Amino acid sequence: MVSDLAAEFSNFRKESKHLRSLLKDTEKCFADINSVKGSNGAQLLSAELTDTERQCIEEQTSGAPSIIVLGQSNAAKAFVVNEIFNRPILPVELSESSSDLVWRRVNFCYGDQLSARLCLPNSFEVLDSLECHSTSWRTIPLRDLETQAADYDEEELAKWITSLEVTLCDPLMKDGASLVLAPMWTPGAHSAMLNIYNSCVQGKIPVVVYAIANHYFSEEELSDLEFLKEHVPSLAIFFIKVPLISATLPPKPSSKTSPLEHVRQVLRRRSTDEACRRNANSFELFQQLLDLGLVSALPSSGGCSRQTSICSEDASFSVESELVENFDSFPNIVHFVAQVLQRHLVCAVSLLNVVHTRCLQNFIMIAFDMARDMMITPKRLEFARSKEIELYDSLMAIALKKQDEIKVIILDTITSLREDLLQNAERYVFEGVDIPESGEITSSKDLKTCTFQIQELVLGSLNTAIAGKLLGSVNILRDSYTGVLTRCLESLEQSDANSCAETMRTSLALREILTAAYQVEITVRAGTSIVKVLIEKMKQLVHAMPWKSPPLINSEWKRNVAADMLDSLSETRLAKSICNQIKERLKHSHETFSSALKQLEVRHSGRLERTEEQRLKVRKVYAPKVARLSLESTSLRDVILYGMPAMGREVGRGQYGVVYSCDPWGGFGPCAIKSVVPPDEKHWNDLALEFYYTKNVPEHERIVLLRGSVIDYTYGGGSSPAVLLIMERMQRDLYTAIKTGLDWLSRLQVAIDVVEGIRFLHSQGLVHRDIKLKNVLLNERNRACLTDLGFCKPEAMMSGSIVGTPIHMAPELFSGRYDNSVDVYAFGILFWYINSGNVKLPKAFEQCANKEMLWTSVRQGIRPEYLKHFDEECWQLMQACWHGDPKKRPLLGNVEPQLYAIYDRFLDDDRRNTQTRSRLSSTNNHHVRKRPSKSSTTS
Repeated sequence: MVSDLAAEFSNFRKESKHLRSLLKDTEKCFADINSVKGSNGAQLLSAELTDTERQCIEEQTSGAPSIIVLGQSNAAKAFVVNEIFNRPILPVELSESSSDLVWRRVNFCYGDQLSARLCLPNSFEVLDSLECHSTSWRTIPLRDLETQAADYDEEELAKWITSLEVTLCDPLMKDGASLVLAPMWTPGAHSAMLNIYNSCVQGKIPVVVYAIANHYFSEEELSDLEFLKEHVPSLAIFFIKVPLISATLPPKPSSKTSPLEHVRQVLRRRSTDEACRRNANSFELFQQLLDLGLVSALPSSGGCSRQTSICSEDASFSVESELVENFDSFPNIVHFVAQVLQRHLVCAVSLLNVVHTRCLQNFIMIAFDMARDMMITPKRLEFARSKEIELYDSLMAIALKKQDEIKVIILDTITSLREDLLQNAERYVFEGVDIPESGEITSSKDLKTCTFQIQELVLGSLNTAIAGKLLGSVNILRDSYTGVLTRCLESLEQSDANSCAETMRTSLALREILTAAYQVEITVRAGTSIVKVLIEKMKQLVHAMPWKSPPLINSEWKRNVAADMLDSLSETRLAKSICNQIKERLKHSHETFSSALKQLEVRHSGRLERTEEQRLKVRKVYAPKVARLSLESTSLRDVILYGMPAMGREVGRGQYGVVYSCDPWGGFGPCAIKSVVPPDEKHWNDLALEFYYTKNVPEHERIVLLRGSVIDYTYGGGSSPAVLLIMERMQRDLYTAIKTGLDWLSRLQVAIDVVEGIRFLHSQGLVHRDIKLKNVLLNERNRACLTDLGFCKPEAMMSGSIVGTPIHMAPELFSGRYDNSVDVYAFGILFWYINSGNVKLPKAFEQCANKEMLWTSVRQGIRPEYLKHFDEECWQLMQACWHGDPKKRPLLGNVEPQLYAIYDRFLDDDRRNTQTRSRLSSTNNHHVRKRPSKSSTTS
């Protein structure tokens, strides 16, 4: 048992060291990412590891494991410690007599020789004479353990009581582990108990063992356990029932029998008597712990009550307490220790993996936003240009055609408002002019002022009415165009929000030009544009009105002046002037708008170039770095939980790895292992991203599931680690199935399954990019699943790399600009193989000596040939799928129902043929039975 515990502590030390190294690499990687600045000096990417996350990971891994022994009595605890060390290091009292003396805390750690010393909690040694200093000893003297606690307050006991530091050369402690014998506290003294517990576990990874000396817990002890559970919710305790020890021992053992073995012999001889009492109270302890919620299952034959739950979301698990009532099952503590240490490691590595995943998801979203910006911005600019041209042409056409309409509007307005205008003129009171009582004005200046005010009154009212009607004639057109155009320009402003101030001024100018040209040009507000032109033209027509003699300024004069003004207006000249003004302003606004839009286009073009550079860095540099860290953290977690998988025979071999069979692993089976040894950093990054995308694909029946990953750092002597990807195992691939004679209906079903799998990947934003026969696996029912997502990536993360299998590669792959329609093309080629029923290359490609010649043939439009046994509908479907123009290829959402229709047609034909053969067979059998024999015919 000691060696097993030592092995668990050694594994914990090794794996926690690896985890701390991974945390350090993560911090360094995130620091490099956060230091990258964009072209405007702002931080380009954000990779966050919060202080809380870092502290939590460090707390779970930085301490050394330590077994903390609590118990109902000093003797019970001593018995457990002796059993763990397999030596009588502590005296076992056979008497449970009461005493006011308690044992001090004892810390056991590794040392070259057996020694002991007294220390304060702050590690200062206390100069005190110990009995063990004066004698040779194997068991710590009782006097060195006991301390007078009466002078100490219960709450201060853990703070002030000295501890006995014992060093011993034991393999259990060699890797930094320790064992702490906690001092006793008065049952029910919650504060003292919590202080003692905290002082024992400080800076350690605790594994708590509770030695039970009685058949039940007292009310105070139950209260202590409930209080401890409340304050340390994740605490798991290994409860061990120590056999009752009588007050007397048999005679002294022989020299060949060790004291510890002697005690064991005594207990075994007394086990028969003890069994009766234990059976009578077998479930009392369990029931008490069950009521506290510390255990949740009935004890096993070994007295073990444990439940380990694994959470699929955060990949962490919790360990429940155990109750072992049969001391012969004490070795169960090894498994309990392994579970507790695993919990700490898994919690830490799962949290680190959450950090990695969060960062990668952020990168993918940033790449999507960048890709969308690069695709949408040119379209927005083109839309703004075309929409403005439509608006300009429409308004110019109105200006050309509306002159007669405007003439009618002016005439109708003057006619309808004439009487009201004349009456308003009669009632008008002049401002700033002193008119004598006689009404005669001799000053030409005052006369002009009065005339001007009448003009302003009449023409202002007339102008407002005419402009209002003109506004209504173009209002609907203006709203339909300028609203959309304004929103488009605002979107361009937002997409360029981080650009320089000059670009922002350009965007602002565009908006102002749009407003000035098409939204305020025709308005009812005095002094602006058309209104101003209208009133000026009216004034020009009435300015030269002669006066032969000084007039009498009265109501009649006012009315006559207003009437003369209205009569002198020419609606024809006024309409022509208005239309010419509209055309001039429209032309000027159009030219200004086009110039400003061109400037904005130049600004966006430079910004998009920088965006593409940044997206390339995200895809090629930053995302692969974090993906590799994510692969390492996930693999470490899988090793901690499930161990290294056992590889069986080789079942397949590809360009990038070897596939082996595998025993059930991680609760799944049967499994297959894809072993890949990345030769360089690029392959490491590609593999890490493949693993990330595959691991995060939701479970689907048409996708081969990835169960986990493990990195074998010992492969190749540690120089070239191997990555083991564990996935569900299928029966065979489509290449082998067709080669061995898969029937036609099964092949059609496989085609449907492949389309379903591709559609699912596309729904997740992923492109497979390597659809081929060997990447389609079949189960025992010949249903297909897609595998090998090595080239599978989100569209936004694709860098235009030329990847895939040559004959299945779409022509646009060679241009570096492609989308998920390359999977439709590859399916078309795959469907040709499915229809042909063999795995030979099409004749069109048999003569190609190398990949370059094959690619040249594909780019030139050469495709697989038509075979005589092809169904016409299937041939048309594959031709449509491998069309050279990606936009003309069918959507897989339309391909799938078409395949179902083909399948149903052939299935019906097969049923009819089967029925026909059955009838013919029945008829033939009937004729055979009715045919006379040769002998009877002769007779």
